Amino acid sequence: MNSIRRKLLAALLATLVGALAAGGYGTYRSARGETDKLFDYQLRQIALGLRDQAFGFAVPPAVPDDQDFDFVIQVWDREGLRLYLSRPHSVLPNRAQLGWSTVDTGAATWRVFAMQASGQVIQVAQPMAVREALAARAALHAVAPYILLLPLVGGVVWVIVGRGLAPLARLARAVEAKSPAALVPLAERDAPQEALPLVRALNDLLLRLGAAMDAQRAFIADAAHELRTPLAALQLQAQLLARAADPAQRAEALSELQQGLQRVAHLVQQLLTLAREEPQAPQRTFEPVDLGALAGGAVAELLALAEARGIDLGVAAAAQDALVAGDADALRTLAGCLIDNAVRYTPAGGRVDVSVGRDAAAVWLMVQDSGPGIAPHERERVFDRFYRGADAGAGGSGLGLAIARAIAERHGARIKLGDAPGGGLELRVEFPPAVPAAG
Repeated sequence: MNSIRRKLLAALLATLVGALAAGGYGTYRSARGETDKLFDYQLRQIALGLRDQAFGFAVPPAVPDDQDFDFVIQVWDREGLRLYLSRPHSVLPNRAQLGWSTVDTGAATWRVFAMQASGQVIQVAQPMAVREALAARAALHAVAPYILLLPLVGGVVWVIVGRGLAPLARLARAVEAKSPAALVPLAERDAPQEALPLVRALNDLLLRLGAAMDAQRAFIADAAHELRTPLAALQLQAQLLARAADPAQRAEALSELQQGLQRVAHLVQQLLTLAREEPQAPQRTFEPVDLGALAGGAVAELLALAEARGIDLGVAAAAQDALVAGDADALRTLAGCLIDNAVRYTPAGGRVDVSVGRDAAAVWLMVQDSGPGIAPHERERVFDRFYRGADAGAGGSGLGLAIARAIAERHGARIKLGDAPGGGLELRVEFPPAVPAAG
């Protein structure tokens, strides 16, 4: 488990233990230096205390010779004859170097002081192991209080870290308390400085989530409202079909019922298409798409509808290198929505021209019709879901241009509305090109 508390505690305790170890080592070195000075002083004082003693008698002078006495004393005369050795079994050199020296005999290491006085050479030695043991004992006595306090310090660190992380726990509880019905932003005033970026990011997420849920609720409400009317009409047409008295009335009622079913199926298909174009919906991988060929296919699919309405529908121009990066199925839906919208709102005997081209900055798809057009003050609203202009009549669901804009935005394209040369509406969709324009 990736725990901030555990990481902080481990880091702080490791730092404390490291500091304690460094302090202990420093204390040991300091204690070693002090004991070296003290014992060197003692070696010299013992040697000075023996300089007036005579070691040539049968009975040597009184020199401590018990096991608790850590020092070893040797005395030579002028000819190098050893007159005295306090511990006969001690292994020390048979020659003395005047002054201070450290001697390794193989069995032990000794600190030695030798001086010459009254025709004699006096040597006093002490094992280094004794000094090291005393230095370690002194260091342990100095560090022992810190070692004993370490559990207490660990407990204090645990409490401090817990209190330091308490705002994060409160923040987690505040986020957990949020519900889809109440996505109120978190209060930034009580948030610690380190958690403020997280709080702001969460608030931004809550705002976007609230807006998305509001849009979803509005979409569901609008869809239910739009489906209510055609479903009621279908129910009425089914009743008329059931009450038809002769074959002619039955055939007419059946035809109206089939047309109503087609309108409902078309509306449901548009709703599903719009849902697939929502930002949170899974998106397909973009690939190079030939916009000219795609527009030609969309025109071919709608030729029957155009002929039935007496509309002259065709491709006016199509560039050969109009490649865009996108989802081919979604782009086909976009082209179909624009062309279908133009065919449905162009009166009989009118004209709808589709063209595809490219320039240095963009690849574009343009649909021009000879219909009534859209008033300038309504051109932004026609992209709203279920919006139908004042001159739209009873046909259409008001979803075609909303679907087209959603697809265009997902592909980084822009839809521009203008006046066509024939007096109708001009729809121009500009895409970023998939490949650079040729020189």
